[in-house]
Amino acid sequence: MNRTLLIARREYVAYAKTVGFWLSLLAFPMFAVLGGAIPVLIRSSEPVRAVAVIEEGPAASGLAAAVRDALQAEVDQARTRVEDATGQAEAGAGRAVATALAAPKMRLVAPPPAIADAPPGAARDAAIRAALDKQAPEDQRLDAVVFLTRQDGKPAAQVWTSRTNDDNVAGFIRDALSDTYREQTLGAAGVPAAVIADVEDFRPEVKAFSPNAAGGGEVSLRDRLPSFIGLGAGFVLWSLILTGASILLNSVMEEKSNRILEILLSSASATEILTGKVLGVALLTLTVLAVWGGIGAFSLLSAAPDVAVDVGQALLRDGMVFYFIAYMVGGYLMYAVLFAAIGAFCETPRDAQTLMGPIMMVLVVPILVMQMALRTPDAIVVKVLSWIPLFTPFLMSARAPAHPPMIEIVLTLIGMFAAAALMVWIAGRAFRAGALSDVKLSWKSFGRAITGRA
Repeated sequence: MNRTLLIARREYVAYAKTVGFWLSLLAFPMFAVLGGAIPVLIRSSEPVRAVAVIEEGPAASGLAAAVRDALQAEVDQARTRVEDATGQAEAGAGRAVATALAAPKMRLVAPPPAIADAPPGAARDAAIRAALDKQAPEDQRLDAVVFLTRQDGKPAAQVWTSRTNDDNVAGFIRDALSDTYREQTLGAAGVPAAVIADVEDFRPEVKAFSPNAAGGGEVSLRDRLPSFIGLGAGFVLWSLILTGASILLNSVMEEKSNRILEILLSSASATEILTGKVLGVALLTLTVLAVWGGIGAFSLLSAAPDVAVDVGQALLRDGMVFYFIAYMVGGYLMYAVLFAAIGAFCETPRDAQTLMGPIMMVLVVPILVMQMALRTPDAIVVKVLSWIPLFTPFLMSARAPAHPPMIEIVLTLIGMFAAAALMVWIAGRAFRAGALSDVKLSWKSFGRAITGRA
């Protein structure tokens, strides 16, 4: 037992002392933050397009004003959304920035005389190309030129843009002309303008109710929160288990190629080495989980303490947190011993890479199915796959908030730990055989290791 603990301590310290471990540990929260910040950064860095709008002929009269009104309406709606989200009493600087981010990234400018006064033809096209050219002076350069017209009495437009793949201006003009045509058509049919505006602005208030909701029948964030926690727990378990198993694979493979494993075998048995390594990497995994959980809890308590309380209650409700712990332990045992056994037969990263492909294909399945479990946790495909021990830790964690039958939870736990025990037995024999030989991993060598004929 002492030798096992010494090996576990050595395995833990070997990784915990490295800078790379702590950088990778903090990488997940950093990427989580960047995942929310990057869209805002992209939106803020997107340039405001200078757009010139020109009416072609008397038939198009009024279309330019309709486009200007549509743009102003978009700006006003963005300001209203920001005010509703931030509150009326908040400072104006932050609100102004948020409004600018939510508003359309375009501004209308006066068209150059060389374009506005020129008749359609080669001369006007040349003036348009010159105005859209990146080499044009900044105060004269345009991002788009829009010609408004009517075809068969209906609004139409030609949009010239400096970039072939920029369809933002074209999309905005299309929506603005569509709204204009609808208003004009309904107005001509005798529908009052106030009625048209009311219909366009109408957004029905739809409330969701459920007999399982806690707040008097109406579904709230508190009712949906457990499902999001379950889905998040499934993804976190997937990441932790894969990370720990990969560390074991690389550790065993590196020590075998450097002959360190042979030195360890001279003072400890293969079972003690395998157990110590699995235990040491498990402590690393718990360290990662503790840091991630601490960062998440601190951020949530600082930003939304009420939601943090709801999350804590959801985790403790019906023992959900204990389900997560049980599934994490079983899932880690299955994959950790499997990867350790594979590492005992590998001496180079190339040997390991040939095996990681099929394993990763298997591990992609629960990632895809967990998203279905969020909406329909009792779907047949979700229930069937959750009974397969390799998928059980992830899918049952995602399904746990939906309160599956207790008999199903108990039986999947039994099946998972039975499969884990079988893998421990198989991996122990394979690890012992692989550590003591230079045989490459194959079905034949793996079978001989399991049967004791290696």
